[in-house]
Amino acid sequence: MREKAIFLNSYCFVFLDMERKVISITMRIAEEAITNIYCNTFPTSLAIADLGCSSGPNTLYAVSELVKVVDEVRRKLGHQSPEYQVLLNDLPGNDFNAIFKSLAGFQENLKKQMGDGLGPCFFAGVPGSFYCRLFRAKSLRFVHSSYSLMWLSRVPEGLEGNKGNIYMASTSPPSVLKAYYMQFQTDFTLFLKCRSEELVAGGRMVLTILGRRSQDPSSKECCYIWELLAVALNEMVLEGTIQEEKFDSFNIPQYSPSPFEVESQVKKEGSFTIDRLEVSQVNWNAYNSEVHQSAAFEDGGYNVARCMRAVAEPLLVSHFGEAIIDEVFSRYGEIVASRMSNEKTEFVNVTVSVTRKG
Repeated sequence: MREKAIFLNSYCFVFLDMERKVISITMRIAEEAITNIYCNTFPTSLAIADLGCSSGPNTLYAVSELVKVVDEVRRKLGHQSPEYQVLLNDLPGNDFNAIFKSLAGFQENLKKQMGDGLGPCFFAGVPGSFYCRLFRAKSLRFVHSSYSLMWLSRVPEGLEGNKGNIYMASTSPPSVLKAYYMQFQTDFTLFLKCRSEELVAGGRMVLTILGRRSQDPSSKECCYIWELLAVALNEMVLEGTIQEEKFDSFNIPQYSPSPFEVESQVKKEGSFTIDRLEVSQVNWNAYNSEVHQSAAFEDGGYNVARCMRAVAEPLLVSHFGEAIIDEVFSRYGEIVASRMSNEKTEFVNVTVSVTRKG
């Protein structure tokens, strides 16, 4: 059990490092947006919602950066600090207790950094799906979400022809690609509608979504990471470890949109104007560009396998059971390492900054 706990800690650490790297890359867009809100209205209170907050060390990272930006601006202008209301959202199964236990230390550190002039910060956990209403009407000024909106509300219907795959792939029939896109359209439109009712006029929202540049929804830049997991699972099907029927009925509830698709849905829903729409990338191996690498994470393939395990394990356990998990990710690590040694592998991020219309 101790060895398993060490391994779990290691792959969670890798995932969190990847997550923080993405937030750091895209934070300047969020900082620009919240500065714009503050300088246009000089509110005495500022309600910030973080959707898909999780419960690890990065949960409060984006919020702290946003509060620091506002505080620096108000100091330069000689204004009194607003009060902050921070609303942290995730699904009901999220460990909100872990977040609450960390708040005292977080607030103490924030005050040390920003000084006594910082206004009070009030925190609340808001369990629930962001594909429905979560907050009071016109109660929010700023919404942030990073690496959450690519997850769909459910697995799309009509994926029976996707045999041999667990996601969109080059071998998936057109009906499967259409089913995924239609589910994304439905979910993202509902998300925008709900947030439009919760944001004040002029309120801002910055969303970073795992996406793609290509117009092809089955392109390698968004689907390859899942195709390689399918390879590992297929090997176990051929060996009889996993039942073929069980494998064929498993699909990932995720859609990685292109910038064009994000822009189209925002315009179609009609509640927001787009201020910025940018694409960035980060290497599969979060440590790829680091000069000093921990010996524990020297192998990029296993590094990525740990990262993906943090994401995919709950889905796999729910469908296949826990017995296969270690074997799946051992094989997956070998497959990813082999491909990474010969190919350029990156995650693509689509970041959109929007303003609620008046």
